[in-house]
Amino acid sequence: MTRSGASVGAFSARAFALLVSIGLGAGAAALFLQFGAADGYQLVDGLRAALVFITTFWLAWGAMQSVEGLISAKAPPAPLDTPITTRTAILMPVYNEDPTAVFARVAAMDDALERHGLRAHFDFAILSDTQDATVAAAEERWFVRLWDDRKQDARVENGQEPRFFYRRRARNTGRKAGNIQDFFERSGARYDFALILDADSLMDGATIAEMVRRMQAEPRLGLLQTLPRIVNARSRFGRAMQFAAGFYSPVFAQGQAAMQGATGPFWGHNALVRVPAFVEACALPELSGPPPFGGHILSHDYVEAALLARAGWGVRVDPDLTGSFEEGPENMIDFAKRDRRWCQGNLQHIRLLPAPGLKAWSRFVFFQGILSYIAPLFWVMFLASNLYATATAPEPDFFPEPFQLFPVFPSDQTSKAVGVAVGVFGLLVFPKVLILIDAALRGRVAGFGGTWNALRGMSVELVTSSINAPIMLMWQTRAVLQVLSGRDGGWPAQVRGDGSLTFADSLAASWWIVLWGIAVIFLTQTFGPDLLLWVLPIGIPLVIAPLVVWLSSQRSTPPVFLTPEERHLPQVIQDHERILSDWTQGAAAQACAPTSAQLIA
Repeated sequence: MTRSGASVGAFSARAFALLVSIGLGAGAAALFLQFGAADGYQLVDGLRAALVFITTFWLAWGAMQSVEGLISAKAPPAPLDTPITTRTAILMPVYNEDPTAVFARVAAMDDALERHGLRAHFDFAILSDTQDATVAAAEERWFVRLWDDRKQDARVENGQEPRFFYRRRARNTGRKAGNIQDFFERSGARYDFALILDADSLMDGATIAEMVRRMQAEPRLGLLQTLPRIVNARSRFGRAMQFAAGFYSPVFAQGQAAMQGATGPFWGHNALVRVPAFVEACALPELSGPPPFGGHILSHDYVEAALLARAGWGVRVDPDLTGSFEEGPENMIDFAKRDRRWCQGNLQHIRLLPAPGLKAWSRFVFFQGILSYIAPLFWVMFLASNLYATATAPEPDFFPEPFQLFPVFPSDQTSKAVGVAVGVFGLLVFPKVLILIDAALRGRVAGFGGTWNALRGMSVELVTSSINAPIMLMWQTRAVLQVLSGRDGGWPAQVRGDGSLTFADSLAASWWIVLWGIAVIFLTQTFGPDLLLWVLPIGIPLVIAPLVVWLSSQRSTPPVFLTPEERHLPQVIQDHERILSDWTQGAAAQACAPTSAQLIA
């Protein structure tokens, strides 16, 4: 059976992860119910136990992905050496991005393809949705610079001009998904495959070629997703995310691949699609009604993966494909802005759950995405219900029977609550410890500076993520409430650069979180002082949120959070930095308009 058709193995992996997650959630709920009902059962005890089940199940499900990844880990397959007989369009959608950096990335990937003698099989198309006239004018100037730079390249043989195209839509209907659909409608018939990128994507030529060869080898494979590695992070927040993505994500992605099989994910970029399959299956509808639940689908990538699977095409993630890179947000504010858009897009999927013909796993993926954003509401409800239960708990009655001679002391079930807390903490930490042990045994820690450096990076990341988590929980909770109240977040442009913030910026974005932190601590001390020690790990980060946001945005350097890409800079990243430096330090680009032959109308 082909790798894209391993349905039996995928079903077994799903069943194992689901049963273990449900079992752990049910066990935690039962223990907590015994603790809550020790002084007499109340309705709030049932609510708290239900919330414990949901939150523990969610944490266990995430942990099981890492366990599945470790169980299913295997040596990557040998690269294919079959000739490339197809044509591929490399699509880079842009929206109010820095055109110098964008076109330098295109030039770097073109160089990477040329090193492998594959340039003739690929065209590049920069698909602009830029609405800022100044940025749009700069895009056209830098496209001319890219064109001239490639024409003057001595490696272009036989006088053949490089294949680069640029076009800008006057109206960004459908945003990125609409941009790509528009390209396929106009020019898709020229190509067998399309490599979909983001404006910050970089991919090595060997990786691109391997993806094409794998798709050529499997005629029913409709989409092949890579696992992008985050690079070029500078801030403490960005570098922690970069380390986590490099160290943990390959294992989690392998677990996802084992469970998803041929009904895998699409993350919207750094993925190869079969153009006829995509055109046939993935024309997205505009949802009825106004945003946030109506209008264009924001989280379109999950939907496109589901539509491909519904049409019988394989959708697969291959975590073994290295040489796939992207950049990430450099501070918590930019992360929260991007997360706000994802929140709205994932909650739109509520309307797609009953769509006809979808695979059961596709519906479950929608459910996971929805739960990932409403889970913070469950944590908030759990905190509030515990405070309410403590404040309204009846005084213990030591003499419940008339004329009773000896007191009856209530059973102390505190150990049950402590056990649940330890278990929840274990679900957060245990997968990371397992990944560290596995990385040490397999020698993967060498890329992160050795076992000690990897352990230090994991420890610091664990502490920082524990501090950041309550703050991010507040932003996510606000995002969900905004969507549920009918507020449209739109599609803000990505923020690039070093991401450093002033304290004033941090305070302006998080002052309301401080007020909530003060309120949480005050209410706990007033109505449930016994819970204060449990609440302080949440309340203190909220109170100092502006300081945390500001400090985490400041520059950080190795050796903490060292990654393989920093130890040995990939060639395509070196090329991008070299080209970008040459372009920015050279003479200003000539302010001339491209010819009609160079532009896609």
